[in-house]
Amino acid sequence: MKCPTCGRPILWNADFPERPFCSERCRLIDLGAWLSGDRAIPGEPVDESELPPPEATDPRRGSR
Repeated sequence: MKCPTCGRPILWNADFPERPFCSERCRLIDLGAWLSGDRAIPGEPVDESELPPPEATDPRRGSR
């Protein structure tokens, strides 16, 4: 198997605790790409006007 970030060959064992990445650095590079929007799962666009208000879905606020 190859690290999805840098392509380095890795084994699926305890020698590579960050698997499927070869290192924490590669794992964080991948995470940054998802958080910045460089990577995304394709799908239908969401009409934000149809979403419930944030206070209705925030579990920290509890029921009212």
